Amino acid sequence: MRMYRWPSRKISSSDVPLIKRRILNGEFLNRIAADYDVNPGRISEIKTGKRFADIPEAP
Repeated sequence: MRMYRWPSRKISSSDVPLIKRRILNGEFLNRIAADYDVNPGRISEIKTGKRFADIPEAP
């Protein structure tokens, strides 16, 4: 029997400031990823500036 997974959702630019704030507050990347239903690698790309580097964190 073959199991199919739905693709995880995409992170919108409006989500990024809060994600960056959570990263700076020291939250685990896998917990942030779970809240947004994305792979932790996507959160890591935001952390390293590979994606959404031009968007600042939330105040």
